[in-house]
Amino acid sequence: MSNKILGLFRSKIYTAIFLLVFLLLIGVVGFKVLSGYTWINALYMTVITITTVGFGEVRPLDEPSKIFTIFLILTSVVIVGYALKVITEYILSQNNIDELKQKKMQKKIDSLSNHIIICGYGRNGKQAATKLIAYKKPFVVIERNKDIIDKYQSEMVPFVHGNANEDEILLQAGIDRASTLISALPNDADNLFVVLSARQINNEMTIISRASQETSYKKLKLAGANNVILPDKIGGDHMASLVVVPDLIEFIDNLSIVGKSNINIEEIPVNKLYDVSQTRTIKDLDLRKKTGCNVIGYKNGDGEYIVNPEAEQQLMPNSKIIVLGRPEQIQKLNSEYNIN
Repeated sequence: MSNKILGLFRSKIYTAIFLLVFLLLIGVVGFKVLSGYTWINALYMTVITITTVGFGEVRPLDEPSKIFTIFLILTSVVIVGYALKVITEYILSQNNIDELKQKKMQKKIDSLSNHIIICGYGRNGKQAATKLIAYKKPFVVIERNKDIIDKYQSEMVPFVHGNANEDEILLQAGIDRASTLISALPNDADNLFVVLSARQINNEMTIISRASQETSYKKLKLAGANNVILPDKIGGDHMASLVVVPDLIEFIDNLSIVGKSNINIEEIPVNKLYDVSQTRTIKDLDLRKKTGCNVIGYKNGDGEYIVNPEAEQQLMPNSKIIVLGRPEQIQKLNSEYNIN
C-alpha cells in the first residue's frame, strides 16, 4: 500500500517538474520572439516573472509583450502552486509512511515472547539472523545505523533503531520477554555494557556475546554472558585445521546446519520423543530402525554432555539427544514424532 502511495506522489512530482520546465521554455521563447530579447535576457525575464520577485524589466514592454507577461504570470501561479502542493504532500506523506511502518513493526515486536534479540547487524549479526530465519525462530535486531535499517528491514528482519547500550532500547526490543540475547557489536566494551544491562533486566535469559580480544573473554563471562565467541580465533583454528586434518574438517563442515534442506545433525528434547513420566533408554526408542538417524550425543538436565552414549543410556526429563542423519532421515524423525 505504501509503495503505491509513494509511486502516485512520484508521478505527480514528475508531472509538476514537466509543467515547470514547459512553462520556462514557453516564457523564454515568448520573450525572445515578442520583445526581441537576447536568450539570456529572455531567460531572466521569464524567471523573475514566474517567481514574482519584482525585479525591473530589461526594457519597457510593448502591448503584446505585456499581454504575454500577464498570461505567463497567471499560468505560473497555477503551475508553481501545484508544484509546491505536490512536493509538500510528498514530504509529509513520506514522514507519515515511515511512522506507520515503525508503528506496525513495533506492534509486531510487542507481540513476541521467548524471542531472540540480536545487537548489531554487521557480519556476525547477519549470519545469526540468516540461521534464525532458516530455523523460523522469531528475533529482533537492534541497530544504530539508520542506513543499514533502511536497506535490510523487512517482515523477516524486524529492527529497532537505537543504541543497544541503552535500557530503553533493550526494553523496546522486548528484552524482558526474550529467551536469548546475541551481542554482536564490533567493540568489546560495547558488548560488555550490553551484557551487563541485559543481565540486570532479565536474569533468566541466555546471553551470547562476541569478543574480539581474548582478554575480554573473562570479563564478559563475569558480566553475565553464558557463552563468549571469538570469531577471529575460531577462523584461525579452522584454517590451521584444514592444513593438519583437511578431510576431517571437510566432514565436520558437511555437518554444519545452514538450512532445512541441508540439515544432517539436530538436537531433540527428550520430552518430544516420549512421555518422560516413564523413563526409557536410547535402545527403547530405536531411532535407527524407525528413522535411520543415529544418536551421537546426550545432554542431561545439568548441561553435561556424553559423546556416543551407550544404548542403555537412560533418557531423563529435561535432557536432549543429538542425532545424526541425512536430510530425509531428519525429516522422517521430525514427522514421526511431530517435531516442529
